[in-house]
Amino acid sequence: MVLLNYKEQQAFIRKIVTQHNTEILEDNAVLKQIIVNEVKRRSRGEKLSLQQQSDMVDLIFNAMTGLDVLQPYFEDPNITEIMVNRPNEIYIERRGQMFQMDLCFDSREHLTNVITRFFGRANKVINERSPIADMRLADGSRVHAVLPPAAPDGPILSIRRFTGILPRMSALVANDTLTEQEADLLQSAVANRQSIFISGGTASGKTTMLNALAAYIPPGERVITIEDAAELELSGQHNLVRLEARKAGFDDRGEITLTDLIRSSLRLRPDRIIVGEVRGKETYDMIQAMQTGHPGSMSTGHGNSAIDMLDRLSLFLMTASDLPWEASRRMVASAIDLLVHLK
Repeated sequence: MVLLNYKEQQAFIRKIVTQHNTEILEDNAVLKQIIVNEVKRRSRGEKLSLQQQSDMVDLIFNAMTGLDVLQPYFEDPNITEIMVNRPNEIYIERRGQMFQMDLCFDSREHLTNVITRFFGRANKVINERSPIADMRLADGSRVHAVLPPAAPDGPILSIRRFTGILPRMSALVANDTLTEQEADLLQSAVANRQSIFISGGTASGKTTMLNALAAYIPPGERVITIEDAAELELSGQHNLVRLEARKAGFDDRGEITLTDLIRSSLRLRPDRIIVGEVRGKETYDMIQAMQTGHPGSMSTGHGNSAIDMLDRLSLFLMTASDLPWEASRRMVASAIDLLVHLK
């Protein structure tokens, strides 16, 4: 495959941009034809084969509209995660297994340009002053990026693909995450409106379990989900409201916290509240919601064990409310009916 280096690629793109109206280039079909024509002109001097011409068209098109060299992996339905640790270190997760790829970006500048352009298309800003950014794509995939100086080894990019496959408890039984008896117990707990908390480490499957549990909620109930970044995939819920937190802007204004959203949700007449993950003072409002008229609510958190998770929740509660330790423990115990820990 013919690969232009970063400088050649940018020169090619600049030529296209300067020769054509911006509005025309916003039409992907038109843009691709323009690139095809330009590559054909270039191939006359370099004697490129038809395959080489096709590869170059894809390379330029992906650089202008997508994720550059990562675009083929993003379009692969078998790949669930793309991780760029630095320009020359790229991993993918395919069918649950991790692989390091041979491809790389030419330089830090190349990777930085891909990240800033990709976020810029969604009107998101990421730069040295604001080097950490998240966004959710139209298909539900989540993107997280970190630039220097927060990333001293070079820009970092992580893309968690939305597969479109809605989690089901039967699938968790099939892959031995839990037994049929445990699945029946959880289904009964949801039906009986028990408040459930899921704990576990990173990538332990907390969100997957939460989605599977939520699938048991009767369709007629009003459900409100609250998340830092919306990733829950609830199906069958016709009366569903999704709320998403937002970080403050450059002027330190406009922040919307999980605490704000939990308090707002209480005025929206929810039958159940689902908080994607608690990790701080929002725990107090979530626990109060579980205690005061919203049984059957659910949430998740990072914990090394069930006991560790209960201790962390009590600590979050004590920090947010100034309650003594024992009172915080009792409040957690009275609010949560069932704690599920994933290893």
